[in-house]
Amino acid sequence: MTVALIDSGLGLLPTSAWLRRLRPDLDLLLCLDPEGAPWGPKPVPWVIDRVVGAAERAVDHGAEVVVLPCNTASVTALDHVRARLGDGVPVVGTVPAIKPAAAVSRSVAIWATAATTASTYQANLIDRFANGADVVGVACHGLADAIDLGDRDLVSRAVADAAARTPAGCDAVVLGCTHYPLVADEIAASLPAGVTLFDSAEAVAAQTLRRIDGLGARRAGDGTVSVLLSGRPGPLPASAAAYEDGRALVANVG
Repeated sequence: MTVALIDSGLGLLPTSAWLRRLRPDLDLLLCLDPEGAPWGPKPVPWVIDRVVGAAERAVDHGAEVVVLPCNTASVTALDHVRARLGDGVPVVGTVPAIKPAAAVSRSVAIWATAATTASTYQANLIDRFANGADVVGVACHGLADAIDLGDRDLVSRAVADAAARTPAGCDAVVLGCTHYPLVADEIAASLPAGVTLFDSAEAVAAQTLRRIDGLGARRAGDGTVSVLLSGRPGPLPASAAAYEDGRALVANVG
């Protein structure tokens, strides 16, 4: 069983690592797009074409399930990928963990990219899932880019800036970009004691496994990890080794 995960950069690592922990027999195909990254500022039609093309190539390489562990890809292209691949290939998207955070907190901050923070998509999610909580968006300028570079100094500066702009009294922070769980420990250390972080990586991995179970008996897999870089086989970027989840996957790339 081969599962493809598609993101412009390292945001696919947390969900990939969870799949590796939960089902080490799965073959993972990690599809990054260094030539097109970042996707967030790009025009919608361009992103749709890029993500759909990546999904088609993943299926050509044997993927039986496709995961979009990327908020931009999910909100922009999820329906298009499903339409292109048809009912035979499950496609799993990503939604920021606003609902579980608002279920336990009355004051929630959503850390996300500037584009996502300003988007109608995030505003609609807040309307749907805030559950009466006070929810505020915090644009984390440059944090995803710094994570992709593996530049810990840039990461620290971006985290400190976002923490300084997080309202006092928030006791829950949603990591609204799939890159951010890679530096969750640093984010937690920048916030007051008692603030709980929420991210969607484990939930997306669990949903992926449910969709796999729904397919019935399939070839088990060998636990291999393969990488496509803008459609071509290659290694994971060297910056992946800056993070625990990345190191766990780099060791199994074949």
